[in-house]
Amino acid sequence: MILFHVLVIWCGTVGSSEAILQVLLLKGSGYDKPNIVTGLMCSAAESVRQHDSPSFPRPVGDEETAIGVGTVGSSEAIMLAGLAFKRKWQAKRKAEGKPYDKPNIVTGANVQVCWEKFARYFEVELKEVKLREGYYVMDPAQAVEMVDENTICVAAILGSTLTGEFEDVKLLNELLTKKNKETGWDTPIHVDAASGGFIAPFLYPELEWDFRLPLVKSINVSGHKFGLVYAGVGWVVWRSKDDLPDELVFHINYLGSDQPTFTLNFSKGSCQIIAQYYQFIRLGFEGYKNIMENCMENARLLKEGITKTGRFEILSKDVGVPLVAFSLKDDSKYTVFQISESLRRFGWIVPAYTMPPNAEHIAVLRVVIREDFSHSLAERLVSDIEKVVRELDELPPRSSVKTAHVTVDDLHRGKAERPHLKKSISETQRDICSYWRRISDKKTSGVC
Repeated sequence: MILFHVLVIWCGTVGSSEAILQVLLLKGSGYDKPNIVTGLMCSAAESVRQHDSPSFPRPVGDEETAIGVGTVGSSEAIMLAGLAFKRKWQAKRKAEGKPYDKPNIVTGANVQVCWEKFARYFEVELKEVKLREGYYVMDPAQAVEMVDENTICVAAILGSTLTGEFEDVKLLNELLTKKNKETGWDTPIHVDAASGGFIAPFLYPELEWDFRLPLVKSINVSGHKFGLVYAGVGWVVWRSKDDLPDELVFHINYLGSDQPTFTLNFSKGSCQIIAQYYQFIRLGFEGYKNIMENCMENARLLKEGITKTGRFEILSKDVGVPLVAFSLKDDSKYTVFQISESLRRFGWIVPAYTMPPNAEHIAVLRVVIREDFSHSLAERLVSDIEKVVRELDELPPRSSVKTAHVTVDDLHRGKAERPHLKKSISETQRDICSYWRRISDKKTSGVC
């Protein structure tokens, strides 16, 4: 059996001998159960409060009080935030006697699929800013140009799934503020900080991306990514109560007491909420900071090792989520997809994918650095990548060869020699994958 290092997923947790499993297994219960709902609500409220304080600071003197809810992940959080924007926009349009049936939202083409789901499920037009080679995040200037009177919000990403890069929320706020003044609109900003929300506050405290910017009305973050909690838990925080329409909040009392609720689902476990609160108490600001600094240092080490091979171009940035995204400098003989497949033989699951339009011709590999990824693993991964590319170097070039035009009659009559038909690129790739699968199936040990 091969023990795989899965470098695809973002989920990460910190375990300890005393703790998380006991909390999850012994203390967990239904989030909707009346006999413990008060304690759970206090834990959830305190988690939201701590999100509002060290992570998402507001300007000094601001009297607004942030509110928020726990979710099963950032996907649900984004659905809720999007609904709040849509309802506020519709209410304003109705009051002004204007049409309110064609809302749209502006994002970059690099957004996670949950934004597409929101747009399709809740009938909102998705206006995407296309990417370009060398610039793989949303361009704030282009985004503001796409804003019109029907735009319910502009969504910025703090930690792109593709490269880990932070989008320039401060510049977006400045440009959008200017356009709002010129047009009389009040188009707001949502920050999708699913991964970067637990990175930026600890590594880049001076970076302005949060409620310090006046147009940022809501932020989502995933507790099960760099929040260091088991999947799935997410959070969405609104700048003030005014940013969450009351009509979206339900009040129920059939569980024994008044319980406000704003979620897409009702029954869910409380384990992750307790675990998130536990991590806040256990690690504190300094604990999270130390872990994120270690992740970033391991990302730097891996980046240096990959760069030294001379085979790859690094696409990820130094400021962002701790990950390394890289592409082949020369893909004439083999592709990143072959490298990804071959690395499985050594126990590594490294995703390979193409960029969105208009940069789909760029194919990359990506390694997400979690807290359990050590210096020694980084060095071993670089070593295994070098082994793989040396093996792939021995393959014939990826070039199509014209098939000889010989008739069947000529072959039967012996007037022509049977041509040597070379395989297509796709056939060659399938053969290579099958070869490595046969080898990996026979292995009984791997990276541990």
